[in-house]
Amino acid sequence: MDDAADDNSRLDDLEAHIAHQDGAIQDLSDMVLKQWDAINALRTDVKGLEDQLHALEDEVATGPGAAPGEEPPPHY
Repeated sequence: MDDAADDNSRLDDLEAHIAHQDGAIQDLSDMVLKQWDAINALRTDVKGLEDQLHALEDEVATGPGAAPGEEPPPHY
C-alpha cells in the first residue's frame, strides 16, 4: 500500500514539474516572439536610416540642388 501511495506522490510531483515547465516554455516562446518583432522593427529603422544616409552622402558629393549621380564640376 505504501508503494502505491509513494508512486502516486511521485507521479503528482512529476505532473507538477511538467506543468511548470510547460508554463516556462510558453513564457520563453512569447518572449522570443516579442524579441523577433523588436528585431524586425529595428531592421526596418536601420534600413530607413541607411537610405537617409545614402541620400545625404549623394547630396554632399554633388552639392545642393544637383541631381543624384551628377558629377560635380571639374573646378571642385
